Amino acid sequence: MATSLCGRAPSVCWRGALSSMSLKVLVDSWLLWRSFCSLCNALCARKDYMEHLDKIYRQSDISWFTPVELFKPWYAHGIAEAILRTANLSVPLKIYEIGGGSGTCAKGIMDYIKLNAPERVYNSMTYISVEISPSLAKIQRETVGVVLSHSSKFKVECRDATDRSGWGKETVKNNLVGLLCLRCLIIFRMILSMQKIKFLHGWKCGSTNKMTGWRIASNMETLSELYKPLEDPLIKNCLEIVNLSKKQASPSGVRLMTDTLWSKVFPRPRRCWLPTGCLKLLEVVHKALPKMSLIVSDFNYLPDVRIPGERAPLVSTKKDGRSSDYDSYLEAKGDADIFFPTDFGLLERIDHFCSGWLKLHEGASSKQGRKRRTIMLDTSSFMEEFGLPSRTRTKDGYNPLLDDFKNTKFYLSVPTHNIK
Repeated sequence: MATSLCGRAPSVCWRGALSSMSLKVLVDSWLLWRSFCSLCNALCARKDYMEHLDKIYRQSDISWFTPVELFKPWYAHGIAEAILRTANLSVPLKIYEIGGGSGTCAKGIMDYIKLNAPERVYNSMTYISVEISPSLAKIQRETVGVVLSHSSKFKVECRDATDRSGWGKETVKNNLVGLLCLRCLIIFRMILSMQKIKFLHGWKCGSTNKMTGWRIASNMETLSELYKPLEDPLIKNCLEIVNLSKKQASPSGVRLMTDTLWSKVFPRPRRCWLPTGCLKLLEVVHKALPKMSLIVSDFNYLPDVRIPGERAPLVSTKKDGRSSDYDSYLEAKGDADIFFPTDFGLLERIDHFCSGWLKLHEGASSKQGRKRRTIMLDTSSFMEEFGLPSRTRTKDGYNPLLDDFKNTKFYLSVPTHNIK
């Protein structure tokens, strides 16, 4: 039986797949998906659903199917409804998706807007996929281009979303919706899909008592951890945001002081994984699109993680239709997938920091921003509010979209001020 529905984040699966399989295999897999959702209402019970899903996994070399693909078009339609409710539709709608995968999410959103939004909204909208993979960029254009009227409104920018120069000089007069959708649930998918050395370099681990950090050293055959003094400003900022969140969560100042003194007398190494890629991406996006609304979806928890440390990744590979996990990320080779959970509380603080509202130090001279309105919802609550969960329910009441993704959440963030 396929067990990856509960706890296997999509992260780099598609790009790993592209490096090892032909376009024909991908197309065959999508043909299996195409009829999947229509079967949900016809299936009698959870057992029937799991047997059908297991059959799909066995017929495909792809190690993990993302919810936007499994539940198309309903998953994307839920996101589209959230966009229509949170966006300012009095100005042309512009949507950015970071890491567009196969283009299924983009097509589903544009289909929904075309059918449900005022005609002027669809006619004036722009949908931009920021995609680092040329192969996926080609597939996205083909997927969305099936609907001819979408073609003039959709484009793919094949570039690194964390590179500020790629965003150009955006006008802040337009309503901007930043869609980072990790149905790939997102922020981290785009970062993880880079070269492995760059990826591992982007997630740094630290020992707080000695304030040291590590990077990855490679001799082309083996990988090893190389410890260096903590000097990288990106890591420092990220670590300060993490520590700030811990201070704010402390029950009292007395308790915090006691913990601080105790840690100085009896220092204990602390191993943690810092979302420096997320911080870098949000810094760039906030500067480029200061009036954006943000929708993020990702896994907030991953089961059976063997690697130690806070926010540690799950490293897994698939062979002969079965998944197996590694004890160390250094063992990951070839098509191994590296999945990270998202700390949504930390994500919210990073969002506030990048918008200019959250200050790490008293009297900081950086540009003052205003606190954004944010909300975190588990996937079932999000889909019950914005989607049509009845479309993915079996006859006995079981609903895989709501019941099998309890370790995933959505994060919505909108501005509370106008920028002149």
